[in-house]
Order: sequence, then C-alpha cells, then structure tokens
Amino acid sequence: MNGDRPEGTNGRHKSGDATNGHHKSGDATNGRHKSVDGEDGEQEVMGPLVRRRSSLAHAKCMFHNDLELDHRPTAKDKLVGRMADSYRDLLTSLGEDVNRDGLLKTPERAAKALLYFTKGYDQTIQEVLNEAVFNEEHDEMVIVKEIEMFSMCEHHLVPFMGKVSVAYLPRGLVLGLSKVARIVEIYSRRLQVQERLTKQIAHALIEAINPSGVAVTIEATHMCMVMRGVQKINAKTVTSCMLGVFRDDPKTREEYLALMR
Repeated sequence: MNGDRPEGTNGRHKSGDATNGHHKSGDATNGRHKSVDGEDGEQEVMGPLVRRRSSLAHAKCMFHNDLELDHRPTAKDKLVGRMADSYRDLLTSLGEDVNRDGLLKTPERAAKALLYFTKGYDQTIQEVLNEAVFNEEHDEMVIVKEIEMFSMCEHHLVPFMGKVSVAYLPRGLVLGLSKVARIVEIYSRRLQVQERLTKQIAHALIEAINPSGVAVTIEATHMCMVMRGVQKINAKTVTSCMLGVFRDDPKTREEYLALMR
C-alpha cells in the first residue's frame, strides 16, 4: 500500500506548476525539476537529482525508487539545520519543552540519525562496486546468506529489520562477495517497503553482472506491526524475487530453496 496520492497523478510527477508537491518541467529553480535530452538514453535533471533511463524501464517510478537514480544531494551540513528545525517543531507539537537539558541537542541528533538511516540515497551501484567485478568461468550457483538488513518503513517512518539472502548464477562475471552485502545496504538505507526492496536488490544484480538468474529472499520484522497497530511481536514477513533461470527453471529454483533451508 502506497498511501494516498494527489488526484490524477498516480504517484508520478505532474507537468505544470510546481505546487502542492508536484514538479515542474523546466528550469531547475526553487526545488523544481529540470528535464534535458528528451528521448531514449536521456537524463532527467531534477533539482539536485539526476535520473538515468536504461533498459530497466524505470521511467514511471517515483524518483527516489528508481534503480538508475544518481543522487547529487545538498551538502549534509546544510540539511542538518533545516531538519533539526523540523524536529524541534515536532517535539513542541508533542507538548515537550525543547529547551530542557535532555532535548537541547535532540533535534540535531535526530536529523543526523535520519540522514544516516537513509544514506543509500547518496550511493550508486557503480560507486559501490568499485571495479570489484571479475571475469571468472564459474557457472554454478553463488549464494550469500543471511545478510543483516536495517531499513525504514516509508508508511510510518519506523524501522524494519531482518536478513537478506542473495543467489545468482554467473555468466562469465562474478562479484566480490562483500559487494553483494553493499548492494543490500544501498537499497535498504532508504525509505522502503519490503516488497520493493526485494526487487531492487535483484534488479541491481542483473544490472551489475548480467547473470543467468538472480534470487533474493528477505525475512524481516516490522516495528509498525510490533509497536503499534496489531502489535504482533513475533510476526515475520518473507518476500522473494526470482529472475531468469530461478523463475523459469523449476530445478534451479528447487536447488536454491533446498540450500536455503
């Protein structure tokens, strides 16, 4: 569930005046987005962001969910002050005294913490791989299991956490093993839903080394279910994404599932 969206936008950017949260095509001023090079292979320059369009066909994604998004964020020291002011207003709305000793530095700490929790917005696959892609004539399954994952639910801004397992069948290229965990980190350190996170990790592997197939499984506990709402402490959510031979070949899929047990 993606929450309420403005009428007529379907979660996509609206062309026109940049009001009510919509983005305007034209000059990138006052936070509005600028579009350049309007056909295939183009880039969309959106304020401090650049979105590349590729064969992954993410043109209709909301900008922060696009696998091809290269972030060019405002300097962090400039963001902290503005965000701290927002946290100060929030604490005041709760009835707190933001001038008491225990809360004096809380708005700034909270701002810095949120920037860390969402640091994946500032990272790209190319930067993280850092040439750790190797030619290797290995065509058997590679699995990296139980990678610890922490993310933020975009619906309630509370954490969800769990473990990610990633498998792929190489086709002449393999990844340095730590890079699999770093790909998980890129996409988990954003505002997320677990279903989308699972797909993003899988598609990132395809983009990085073009294997014969990829399988990703995530098992996570969501604080929005534990701390509020139904308050089910032991509930876990399991999602999977299988691409290529993992989807098309039952024997390959069964081998993966057997190794995961």
